Amino acid sequence: MPAHDSSALKGRYRALLFDMDGTVLNSIAAAERIWRTWALRHGLDVAAFLPTIHGARSVDTVARLALPGVDAEAEACGITQAEIDDVDGIVEVPGAISFLNSLPTASWAIVTSAPKALAIRRLKAAGIPIPPVLVTSEDVAAGKPNPDCYLLATRKLGVNAGGCLIFEDAAVGILAGEAAGAKVLVVTATHAHTMDTRHASIRSYERLLASVDRDGLILLEERPI
Repeated sequence: MPAHDSSALKGRYRALLFDMDGTVLNSIAAAERIWRTWALRHGLDVAAFLPTIHGARSVDTVARLALPGVDAEAEACGITQAEIDDVDGIVEVPGAISFLNSLPTASWAIVTSAPKALAIRRLKAAGIPIPPVLVTSEDVAAGKPNPDCYLLATRKLGVNAGGCLIFEDAAVGILAGEAAGAKVLVVTATHAHTMDTRHASIRSYERLLASVDRDGLILLEERPI
């Protein structure tokens, strides 16, 4: 197992960028209800398929399967509508709301593989504030692990990616953060199994504190247990 890079929790950052599902909110039960139904309809091995849905755009997940006669765009639209209609059980990752509310509004963004309508629906369901910068699947031509979504967020915030910390939970998102040139912190709140990663991780936001120094940089501190 690689050694963890703990410097993510000791840096000074121009901005913090957050993935949504599994990172600031837990939507696994809702997402898997929808995708399980879809997978059964298409004769897929549900147990093998469900772990592949996390972190990627729905259209990319469907297209990757290359199912005969299946229109990935049309299927993704249907899945998205079903997810918008079903937000039962969606909650914040513990401490996320308080932590996000402690940040300067102009210094953080949410960068998600979900479409905008679904992102807003889930954020509201979890009680999470919607930031001025919200990058969604419609905003980029190529989804994660391509870094375009994170690079777009940094441009909207007016910062360089090298000065940012990205909070992620899924492998494709971690790859996108790395490719963007930012530091990455892994949120493990929804992980059923340990992830093999060189990045530092947090289970929740309950021990994470943020402050702003005289230069306007965000300083992070993890409270001792």
